[in-house]
Amino acid sequence: MTIYKHDKSRCLQGARRASRRAIGTAATFMTLFALTTGLPGWSVAEAKETLVFGAYTSEKPLAMVRQLRPSLNTIAERMSEILGEEVEIKMEVAKSYVEGVALLTSGRADFMRLGPASYVSAKQRKDGLELLAVENKKGKKLHAGVICVKADSHIYEISQLRGRSVAFGNSRSTLGRYVAQQTLMQQGIYARALSRYEYLGRHDKVGQAVASGQYDAGALSESTFKKLVKKGVPIREIAKFKSMTRAWVAKAGMKPRVVKALRQTLLSLDDRKALKALRFDGFLMAQDSEFDDIRKAIGENARFFATDSAALGGSQ
Repeated sequence: MTIYKHDKSRCLQGARRASRRAIGTAATFMTLFALTTGLPGWSVAEAKETLVFGAYTSEKPLAMVRQLRPSLNTIAERMSEILGEEVEIKMEVAKSYVEGVALLTSGRADFMRLGPASYVSAKQRKDGLELLAVENKKGKKLHAGVICVKADSHIYEISQLRGRSVAFGNSRSTLGRYVAQQTLMQQGIYARALSRYEYLGRHDKVGQAVASGQYDAGALSESTFKKLVKKGVPIREIAKFKSMTRAWVAKAGMKPRVVKALRQTLLSLDDRKALKALRFDGFLMAQDSEFDDIRKAIGENARFFATDSAALGGSQ
C-alpha cells in the first residue's frame, strides 16, 4: 500500500506539470496569434527597416559624418512616412575609395554616395546596382575641380607646370585624378614633364600641401578649395575643369518598394537645413549613359603616364 500511495502521488505531480505546460503552450500560441492578427488587448510589434549608408573619406571622416548625418536623418523620416514603417539609417565610412566601392558591391552598404569614377568602377564590378539620383548643383548635374597653386606663386597657367611638382587626391578620384590629369594632357603636360607627383588621398590634404609649399600645384574639388580659402589657407586657382556630380546608388537586390521610396525621397528633398549640410541643392534624375565622359577619361588615363612619343601622340 505504501508503494501504491507513492506512485499515485507521482502521477498527480506529473498531471499538474503537464497541465502547466499545456497552459504555457496555449499562452504562447495566443501571443503569436495576437501579434500577427492584432487581437484587442495585445501589442503588435512595429515593423522597422534598417539601412546602411556608405561613404568613403574624400575629407576628414568626422567632417563627413557631421556633413551627412543631419541629411540622413531627414531622409529616414521622409522614407518612414512613405513606407508607413520606421526607417533607421546607419552610416559606415570606409578608409579608402576601394573599400568604399566594396561596401556597395558586397551589399554591406544598402546605398551609397559615389564620385563618378567610383560609380563607373562599381558598375563594372557588380551588375544590378541602381542609380537613384545625382546631386544638383544650381540646377545642373556638373561640379568642378580646380588646379591650385600657393597664393604667392609665380605660376598662372597650366603650361607653367612643366618641370614642377603636382599633388593629386586619391588615385581613384574623379576630380583629384582622372579629370585633372585629362586636363593636363589637353595642355600638353604629361607625367614625364613633371619633376614629381604624388597621390595624397584626400582633397583637403592636397590644398594644405600646396599651401605649405610641399608641391607647386595640386588638384582638388572646387568645394574643398573654396572651404579652405574661406578658412584662410593661402591657395589660388589657375585652372578649372568639370565632371558629373556624385551619384547616389542602391545596392543590387534591394527591395523594389524601398528603392522606390528612397528615390522618391531624394528627388523631393527640399529641407534647407539638410541641403545646406550637404553643400548642394538637392537631387536630379540621371541615366547611366551620362557617365560616359568619365569612362572616357578613365580609359585614356594610361596615356598620361606614357613615356614614348608615339603613345603620347607626338606631344612633348
